[in-house]
Amino acid sequence: MTRVFSGVKPTGHLTLGNYLGAMRRWAAVDQHEAEALFCVVDLHALTVDHDPARVRRLSRQCATLLLAAGLDPELCTVFVQSHVDEHARLSYLLECVATDGEMRRMIQYKEKAAREQRRGGSVRLSLLTYPVLMAADILAYGADAVPVGDDQRQHVELARDIAVRFNQRYGHTFVVPRATRPEVAARVMNLQDPASKMGKSDDVGPGIVYLLDEPDVVRKKVMRAMTDSGREVVYDREARPGLANLLEILAACTGGEPERLSDAYESYGALKKDTAEAVVEVLRPLQRRHKELCADPGYVEGVLRDGAGRARGMARPTVDAAYRAIGLLPAVEEVAAAGSVPGV
Repeated sequence: MTRVFSGVKPTGHLTLGNYLGAMRRWAAVDQHEAEALFCVVDLHALTVDHDPARVRRLSRQCATLLLAAGLDPELCTVFVQSHVDEHARLSYLLECVATDGEMRRMIQYKEKAAREQRRGGSVRLSLLTYPVLMAADILAYGADAVPVGDDQRQHVELARDIAVRFNQRYGHTFVVPRATRPEVAARVMNLQDPASKMGKSDDVGPGIVYLLDEPDVVRKKVMRAMTDSGREVVYDREARPGLANLLEILAACTGGEPERLSDAYESYGALKKDTAEAVVEVLRPLQRRHKELCADPGYVEGVLRDGAGRARGMARPTVDAAYRAIGLLPAVEEVAAAGSVPGV
């Protein structure tokens, strides 16, 4: 069976874009068709200035929302990255294979570093090297497929390059993964800035629909969405990005096609109203299940504890093999378990 790994970073409240672009597919498809691991990648939240209490709070909320979205711990593995030491163990080895040039070519590093510098802040080294940690997240589990949005494909390509390079230098150790992409609504855009994705790390604003927004709040945000000049409702991602974003959201919520949906509307107002109601209905069962899970925190803690144990069991053999391949002595307990004395 294909093994799939994907993660969500607890740097902000999860959005409609996270759900339509990734989480819904994880629940509906990936956990049924693959050996799937879904991770709250909390170590990645430390690459910029952060409030420790907020990271902990958002990590728990992310895990709870993954379960509320339909991930079933009987079908897949749900866990928190920092609960499995193999991620950090493997990351350093991969840093010894990756190059400085590769890191500095990462588009997200360039964007985030520029943003930090504009704010007058310093850029943490971890911001430069976190794509290697992301590669470790993937390679530790021998993942065949990594479902990602367009903005993350470069990172999966880096993981592929590092895996191939490691295998060539030190012997076959890692599965070379491939990126997979859902066909519809892979990238939901900001309602007020359709040139930018609806990111959870953005400042709170009317262009972002959060998964836990109340229905009236959702309606208000969608009704105030930026549209384009002209009156005709047409689907044209390049010339009419605002309308295209609304049509794609509506299509993702209703199972339609953006091009065909555009033919049914003669006004922006009617499109916005239907889109708002479609989003409210899509979020309703998720919000109801989230409320139930929050009332039973022990259940969520148990899922994460069991998930970390399963993930650790899957990752440790690969990471231990990488340590041996690259030239490191086995740990004393490894030697004792093997019942042999290593040569000198």
